[in-house]
Amino acid sequence: MSQRLKLEVKALNAISGQDLVILVSDALTPPKTAEEWLGEGVRSLLARAAVAERFKGKALSGLTLLAPDGAGYERLIAIGVGPEAERGKLDFAKLGGAIAGRLGHGRSADVILALPDGEPTADQTADIALGMRLRAYAFDRYKTKTKEKDEAEPLTVTLRVSDPAALKKALKAREAIAGGVELARDLVNEPPNVLYPEEFADRAAKLEKLGVEVEILDEKQLKKIGMRALLAVGQGSRRESRVVVMRWNGAKSGVQPVAFIGKGVTFDTGGISLKPGAGMEDMKGDMAGAACVTGLMHALAARKAKVNAIGVIGLVENMPDGNAQRPGDIVTSLSGQTIEIINTDAEGRLVLADVLWYTQDQFKPKFMINLATLTGAILVALAQEHAGLFSNNDELSERLSSAGKATGEAVWRMPLGPAYDKMIDSKFADMKNSAGRYGGSITAAQFLQRHVNDTPWVHLDIAGTGMSSPNTETNRSWGSGWGVRLLDHLVAEHYES
Repeated sequence: MSQRLKLEVKALNAISGQDLVILVSDALTPPKTAEEWLGEGVRSLLARAAVAERFKGKALSGLTLLAPDGAGYERLIAIGVGPEAERGKLDFAKLGGAIAGRLGHGRSADVILALPDGEPTADQTADIALGMRLRAYAFDRYKTKTKEKDEAEPLTVTLRVSDPAALKKALKAREAIAGGVELARDLVNEPPNVLYPEEFADRAAKLEKLGVEVEILDEKQLKKIGMRALLAVGQGSRRESRVVVMRWNGAKSGVQPVAFIGKGVTFDTGGISLKPGAGMEDMKGDMAGAACVTGLMHALAARKAKVNAIGVIGLVENMPDGNAQRPGDIVTSLSGQTIEIINTDAEGRLVLADVLWYTQDQFKPKFMINLATLTGAILVALAQEHAGLFSNNDELSERLSSAGKATGEAVWRMPLGPAYDKMIDSKFADMKNSAGRYGGSITAAQFLQRHVNDTPWVHLDIAGTGMSSPNTETNRSWGSGWGVRLLDHLVAEHYES
C-alpha cells in the first residue's frame, strides 16, 4: 500500500494550497468562514458555473472550476452537503471520500471544514479525514512500471478548522481505525503465492508491536488439540495450516472478553470438488474474514480500546492433491460431532466449526462474532449491498444492525430455524457439510450454530462485501477491509469499560 495522502490540521488563518475546497448546501451558499477566501468575483463565478453544470449542491456531488487570477489558489472545488433538513443523514466519511476523489496526486489543497449552517463537530470532521484516507488507499506494490511524477507524489491536504486541537484529538482514534482497514485491505489484496497460512500468521504476529498478545498454533499443536475438521481442509496443500490467537487486554483483568473469529482460506480451489476455472483467481480473497479480524485487533490496540478482546483466525489452503479430503469422507470436529463431507468446496464452515468451539471453550467470551466469505448464495440474496447476519441473540443482532447504519457497513438479518437445521442431518454422521442448492447461506449458518452451544453468537457472511468490492466514495480497492469499522463501532458503543 503506497502512502498517497498527507494530512495536516491547521487553523482558519491562511490558505496555501493549489486547490481550495468548500462545502455548499442545496442553496449553493458557502460557509461564512469561507467567504473571505472567495471574494465577490469567485462567488459569482461559482453561481454561473453551477447553473451551467447543473450543480445543485446534492450531498456528495462536486463542482470544480478554475479560479480567477489573484484568488490565491488555482482551483475552487465545491462539494455538496445537501439541504439542512437532511444534514442528520449525511455520512461524513463518505463526504471525505468525495472530497479526496476530486483532488489529484501531487497537488496540495486546503479544505475548509465548515458547513453552510454551522460548525461540524470534532468527530464529524475526524470522520471526513477518515474518509479521505480510505479513499486515497491503493494497492500497487507489484507495479514496476515507472509512474508519472504527479502519481508518485502524495496528495497534501490541509484541513482548516476553527479548533485544530479538538480535531487532532479526535483524529487519533480514526487513524487507528484507518490503519486497521488498510491492513485488512492489504491482506485481501495480496497474491496467494505471497500470503499463505504461515505468512498470514507471521503478519498477524506483528501486532505484538501494538501490545497485542499473539499465539500461533502449528499443525502439531492443532492435531493435539483435536482440530480435525480444520486440518482436513488443508491436508491437500503443501502449505501447513495455522490458527492464530490474538489477545488485546484493554480492560481490567478478569473482565469477560468479546471474541471475533475469522475464516482464513488463503486460497480456495474447491479441493476435489474443483471450482470452475473462470474467476478462480478471486479465491485469494477467501480469507477476508480473517483479514477483518486482524485489522480489527490492530484498530482496537492502536486506539487503546478499553475492552478485553480475542481474535482467532483459522488459516488453511484448500488444494486438490492426492492427500486431499474426498466427498464421502467423515471427519470428527473438535466438538466431538462427526461430519460427512458432501462437497469439499464447503470448506470454510469446517474451519470455523473447530475455531468457534475452541474459542468458546478456552475463553468463555461474552459473545462471538465470526466473519467469513462463506457462500455464493448470500450474493444471490443480498447482492453486494449487505452482509448476511445470522444469530442466536436478538440484542447482539440489533446492536450490529445499528452499527452498520452508523458506519455504512450494512448487515441484513437472515432466518434460522429447526426446518433448516434438519436439512444438514446426515445418513452416516451427525451432520453433513452441504445441504445442496436451496437455502445455502442459511444451512451453512445452521452448521456453524451446532458448534456454538448457548454463547451469544453472530455469523456474518461477507462473500458479497469482503472482496471484489464495488467502488464507493471511501473505497477504490478490490479488497474493501469490510467489517473493521463495523465491529470497532460496536465495541466502542457497547462494550468498552
